[in-house]
Amino acid sequence: MPDLNQVKSLQKSIGGRALSQTEHAILGLRDAVLRGQYHAGERLAETDVAEHLGVSRTPVRAAMQRLTEEGLLEMLQPAGFAVREFSEEDIADAIEIRGTLEALAARMAAERGIQRSRLQELRECVARMDAALASPISHCLQLERLARYAEANERFHALILNASGSGMVQRALMRVTSLPFASPNAFVTAQASLPGSLDILRLAQMQHHDIVDALEARSGARIEALMKEHAHVAHKNLQLALRQPEALDHIPGASLVRRA
Repeated sequence: MPDLNQVKSLQKSIGGRALSQTEHAILGLRDAVLRGQYHAGERLAETDVAEHLGVSRTPVRAAMQRLTEEGLLEMLQPAGFAVREFSEEDIADAIEIRGTLEALAARMAAERGIQRSRLQELRECVARMDAALASPISHCLQLERLARYAEANERFHALILNASGSGMVQRALMRVTSLPFASPNAFVTAQASLPGSLDILRLAQMQHHDIVDALEARSGARIEALMKEHAHVAHKNLQLALRQPEALDHIPGASLVRRA
């Protein structure tokens, strides 16, 4: 995740054009919230946020509305916004919803038929993840290997979503994965310090192979079950991370979680 200075330098990140003030405010405020620069339950003052991001109050107000739609902020009565606090149950629910939507997208892709070129891209992603997991030096994977794995994993999940051909499913899934801990890569970097991380990643990687095979076979029921089971891996990672405070430091939005 880019830091605020990197966000400010993203001048050609959207379609080869400079970011608008509103886009800049959305990126900057989301980054600040997920990094814990604003605390759970904290009321946000437009003037302070505008000064922090280097923009006017109007784009900040639009950014706050956008992050409220995403679920990172909540509206206060009679007016204003505050950083949302998440319970462990909230996070588990978000992961469950993500798994259900990904399962639907994968079933659509399988039943409608996936292009051979896209299937080959998926196999290339799996091969890159295989290489990242091969011959580990220690039980916990190095961060550089995890970064390579995360890049291929993100591409893998995006390809399946796009292969569904459903804009409605894509929009619904993008909304839920904007929440902390809900994206496919939410726990990857934390696994460098999680006990049993290598075993969990290898299980997920076996599932990646099976998912591609089910897509090729156009087995909708099989791939739907596989994708739901794949999301359960994230549930296991959540439970491990919540018991390892040092691992939470590597997870975006960890400061927003209310511990039981």
